[in-house]
Amino acid sequence: MRKTIALAVAAVALAGCGMLPGQQGAGGEERQSQDTGPLTGRSQTVREPAASATAPQEPAASATAPQQPAQGGEVIASREAKVMGGGQSGEARVEITALKRQGRTVSLNWTVTALSGNVNLHNGMSTGPLTFSVDAVSLIDPVNAKRYRVARNGSGSDAECVCSATQGQFLKKDESSTLYAVFAAPPPDVTKINVEMPMIGVITDVPIS
Repeated sequence: MRKTIALAVAAVALAGCGMLPGQQGAGGEERQSQDTGPLTGRSQTVREPAASATAPQEPAASATAPQQPAQGGEVIASREAKVMGGGQSGEARVEITALKRQGRTVSLNWTVTALSGNVNLHNGMSTGPLTFSVDAVSLIDPVNAKRYRVARNGSGSDAECVCSATQGQFLKKDESSTLYAVFAAPPPDVTKINVEMPMIGVITDVPIS
């Protein structure tokens, strides 16, 4: 019963999160300038999907957001970067394995691997030093100049993100962590979008399936 109520609350938050433009960490969308800023990191690879999927029709507002979407298999985009955060430094590779529409949401799945040194996922991708999640990751639609932030399960200051928790994750060389985050879906005609991650930078033109 509690799980059903929590899912329903997450759905309501997703449906209304667009009313909070510009708030750091709030779900939904906000207007962006056309310039998304300089890219950081060393290299980026984006792979086109084998076949483009047809965007599903938008369901009723009562649709619920997944709490932990299943991981995809094929790498559709990747990026390597020198990273610093929380007194840790090293080099990391991000591999995006899925960016999939699910009704009124999109689910992003990715893996972070430490290539050298130490990579701080403890709070390196969060909106604050005590957040311990990936809630600072966002999607950027450069064509419509909109940014989509991670969805939350409520509208209050204590609302948790619909995303991976990362407390205690300090990756050493060759260690990996698999992560996810859920966002409000962009319009159906948006088939590619940029993914911005703290420490890593912007991964451009990631295909939405």
